[in-house]
Amino acid sequence: MYEDLPEAKWFALQTLSNQEYKVKTSIETIIRENNLGDLISEILIPSETVSEIKNGKKHTRTRKFYPGYVFIHMKMCDKNGEILQTPWQLIRNANGVVRFVGNNNPVALKENEISDIMAKMQAMEGKSVPKFSYNIGEIVKINDGPFLNLTGEVEAIDTETGRLRVQVSMFGRLTPVDLEFWQVKRVEAGDN
Repeated sequence: MYEDLPEAKWFALQTLSNQEYKVKTSIETIIRENNLGDLISEILIPSETVSEIKNGKKHTRTRKFYPGYVFIHMKMCDKNGEILQTPWQLIRNANGVVRFVGNNNPVALKENEISDIMAKMQAMEGKSVPKFSYNIGEIVKINDGPFLNLTGEVEAIDTETGRLRVQVSMFGRLTPVDLEFWQVKRVEAGDN
């Protein structure tokens, strides 16, 4: 029935805050119940696994690259360029969907936009990135513990344990201090 339609394209859906996974589940149900598998082939929530170590325990969570958005690969228009009303209305009215980007005239993502998103996801597949990342030689300010408000230079980084060694100046001499990632913040230009 839908074989003679133009090929599917990627579209972005704006969702309610933190409703991306509920939207995906809702759309999957709509596809099943309305036999739209020929029109909608994939629903994507680009994300990565983030790890942090706090108080000696490792915690992991999923961080979305585009919070508030879900990407859908679907055949949106007929061969005359008119929007297919039934699937468009069903998706647009799915639980948690605010609107298609482009609203009543959905705009397809450019090929390079979606290929960049896919490449980023593929590069992160199976990997866990630290929530915080610092570089040796970077200046940080301590925001917790006995060295509160002191600034220092990052001397060593241990991503496995989520700790870093910072050289701080105390009593006129440099002193190494071991801290967890979350106990420091990056000093930006203009910060004191």
